[in-house]
Amino acid sequence: MSIFSKDQTKKVVVDAKNHGYKPDVITFKQGKPAQLKFIASDNMGCMDKINFKQLDTKVDLDNNNEVTVKIPTDKPGEYDFACSMDMFKGKVVVK
Repeated sequence: MSIFSKDQTKKVVVDAKNHGYKPDVITFKQGKPAQLKFIASDNMGCMDKINFKQLDTKVDLDNNNEVTVKIPTDKPGEYDFACSMDMFKGKVVVK
């Protein structure tokens, strides 16, 4: 689900379930502000942590809070993210 805020930031909601991320590939337009909002479920296991290696960002999820990650869109590229064990993966594409 995509949402636009008043400042025209595109926010995409990502469901972090114990079997993967939905959606697992997200595309943003270069130069437009962008954020991912992760919504956790119960019994997260290794998915209670998300690692964005290229962004040098790690976030902790719990089933009581939504977590927002800002995505840089100043240049085209791809940013992979994965659970703490690198079993479940997703990708952000900026083009």
